[in-house]
Amino acid sequence: MSGDISSTEYQFRLRDALIGAQMLFVAFGALVLVPLLTGLNPNVALFTAGAGTLVFQVITKRKIPIFLASSFAFIAPIIYGVQTWGIPSTMCGLAAAGLFYVILSLLIRWRGTDIVVRVLPPVVTGPVIMVIGLILAPVAVNMAMGKTGDGAAVLVPENTALLVSMVSLGTTILVSLLGKGMLRLIPILSGIIAGYLLCLPLGLVKFDAVLSAPWLAIPAFTFPEWNFQAVIFIVPVAIAPAIEHFGDVLAISSVAGKNYLEDPGIHRTMMGDGLATSLASFLGGPPNTTYSEVTGAVALIRIFNPAIMTWAAIFAIALAFVGKMGALLQTIPTPVMGGIMLLLFGTIMVVGLNSLVRAGQDLMEPRNMCIVSLILVFGIGGMTFSAGGFSIKGIGLAGLLGVFLNLVLPRKRSVTE
Repeated sequence: MSGDISSTEYQFRLRDALIGAQMLFVAFGALVLVPLLTGLNPNVALFTAGAGTLVFQVITKRKIPIFLASSFAFIAPIIYGVQTWGIPSTMCGLAAAGLFYVILSLLIRWRGTDIVVRVLPPVVTGPVIMVIGLILAPVAVNMAMGKTGDGAAVLVPENTALLVSMVSLGTTILVSLLGKGMLRLIPILSGIIAGYLLCLPLGLVKFDAVLSAPWLAIPAFTFPEWNFQAVIFIVPVAIAPAIEHFGDVLAISSVAGKNYLEDPGIHRTMMGDGLATSLASFLGGPPNTTYSEVTGAVALIRIFNPAIMTWAAIFAIALAFVGKMGALLQTIPTPVMGGIMLLLFGTIMVVGLNSLVRAGQDLMEPRNMCIVSLILVFGIGGMTFSAGGFSIKGIGLAGLLGVFLNLVLPRKRSVTE
């Protein structure tokens, strides 16, 4: 009898391991896209995604089938931070953003979720998310046209670059709209593969670095250096993904038929997300966030055992030590990434717009108009505030401005008044 039980347990564990590998495959395209766009190391991103998921599982008592990996919301501040202060200083700001999550989780535990809704309503978070997407639009266009992100240098002839970027973009759109089953969950990965295959006969891919890279190698971890300006610039960006976290937990709760906001509690999920982000930043990886495409895969296969995410995390960590993997990812030509970015950054903007639409608030009402319009113009226009050695601009300034205006501007008077 015991032998039969052991055999059954082995079969279930093997099944969970295979499903975990599938979950990593679903997340893979988006996971490595962020480091490839921001100049971070993709092998480090794989490692920190796996490690962050394990930390999240410990904090949430292994009750939620969620996978954490690279956050799109931080792409713009990472690009700016790396160009302005370098990777170590940028990591300091990202680690502080993770601590912001932790503080928010303690606040939720103390005062409940209402305090977050009061301080960070959709009229603030929606425009901040829109700024994150719109501020990156020129970078996407430049890369799609075969240039560097700032447009300073041409890497691929424009006509060739447009052909490649449009194939990548078109494939991503078609797979997201027409794909069936598991294919529908990997539109980004599908677009990257299609564009990459087209680049091979065009001679845009060089494999020298892949051939010289070792099979096994320790990921190139980068440790943070203290930089107060990076902290002030990046922490306000955490406002948007922190609010999105609620939606992600609600989504997986709906899929699994359980109330994860109550058990293990939204304060635990927020703290797990924050600690995972800080851990990733201490090692040189992008901030972590819950992955909706993985939630979609869970809904598709109808298996809600959190152990599958443990296996996905283990596979991600193991893959991080394959040196040739990182070298291969670095061979993806710029126009391929540019084509994906055209849709990706537009999608981020639409997510912010949708949060405003769902809130059902009148944007022509003077108070709402002031908050939304100033967040957008300050953020997209690049408004800068400086005082001595202190400086804040762009998304960070827009986020702080939105919170400030929401707290100080008088609300609409009732009819009786």
